[in-house]
Amino acid sequence: MRYSFTAPFQKQFRFLPPETQTKFWKQLRFLLRDIRHPSLRAKRYDETREIWQARVDRNYRFYFLIEKDVYVLLDIRVHP
Repeated sequence: MRYSFTAPFQKQFRFLPPETQTKFWKQLRFLLRDIRHPSLRAKRYDETREIWQARVDRNYRFYFLIEKDVYVLLDIRVHP
């Protein structure tokens, strides 16, 4: 699998704390290897639009689509 960032994702990512950015890269590597990796806790977030959610850490989640063999990263934000 490959990945792609949307412009809104890139903009949000730049403003994250450096330690959260580092954690994201680790989680992205897990996603590329196996979407079922336990630390991701990946699940469908919006079934009608096929959006998935995965965990960066306790406080942040990232949202993505799966298009053929590409994970399209849409959003990364604080989890309530």
